[in-house]
Amino acid sequence: MTRTRPTYPRLTEREAEIMEMLWENGPQFVREMLTRYPDPKPHVNTVSTTVRILENKGYVAHETVSGSHRYHAVASPSDFAGRSLAQVIKNYFRGSASAAVSALVEEEKITVDELRQIIDMVEQHKND
Repeated sequence: MTRTRPTYPRLTEREAEIMEMLWENGPQFVREMLTRYPDPKPHVNTVSTTVRILENKGYVAHETVSGSHRYHAVASPSDFAGRSLAQVIKNYFRGSASAAVSALVEEEKITVDELRQIIDMVEQHKND
């Protein structure tokens, strides 16, 4: 039986930054998140509002610790990465995965060994 991944609403750039913080550093309070931003740091209310939006979208959840909310990621990076990649292919390569791979080849961003690994994965998936 194939496990379906949950679908999540699209993220803004600011929301994606916070998700990266949570994935890389684990559960955090808003004030901890603020320390990770470069100067000029956003206002605490901006970060707090963004985290609550992420919670409403289903990306994060919180636990109450000493009266404050500590937020943690519910969505995994792979949930986000697959959706983001599909969006990039749709928006910039007219929905063609081969055009995206061709661009990587032309810009020398992918090696022959990596291409062989991709072919092996496609063939293995086809045989499953």
